[in-house]
Amino acid sequence: MRWLILYARSRQLPAALAVLATLAALARLGDGGLGGPRASALLLAAAAMALAAGLGGQDHALDRTAALRWPPRRAAHVLLCAVLAAAVLPPGPLAVTVRDSAGLTGLAALGAVCRGRACAWLLPFGWLCASFVLPPAPDLATRILTWPLLPPGTALATLTALTLATTGTALYALAGPRR
Repeated sequence: MRWLILYARSRQLPAALAVLATLAALARLGDGGLGGPRASALLLAAAAMALAAGLGGQDHALDRTAALRWPPRRAAHVLLCAVLAAAVLPPGPLAVTVRDSAGLTGLAALGAVCRGRACAWLLPFGWLCASFVLPPAPDLATRILTWPLLPPGTALATLTALTLATTGTALYALAGPRR
């Protein structure tokens, strides 16, 4: 049990949980409605970005010396981040919450692999900014880029989120964060 507490502290989980609690309180203010898909996508991206800081340890060399195998632990870490990010939103369309939290967390894991834990938040942030700026259009590229804002039941949005979640989790589990 002690190793779990030490692991959580080394991954800045207490600070991330404080941010998640604040986001959850903001999501529940007022009448409980978030104001549409933009607000829910923004809250989920903020949660994924807060949890992205824990996708690497303080000392890369020390992480490499662990007696336990890293790939299963890393994959479990990303999945736990997706669940925690989804817990930020009040009850609503579950399919959209699961889809967006999985995809945005996968993007954060991919960012940790490509840019390191300090910059892991850039990919979900950049993707969400692009989806906010792009005008709605029926073409495939725009629909892929705006997947967090698409309505529930959109097969392309689900496929895009699933691809990002699977790719990000697999690469992070196998390669770990960049130094």
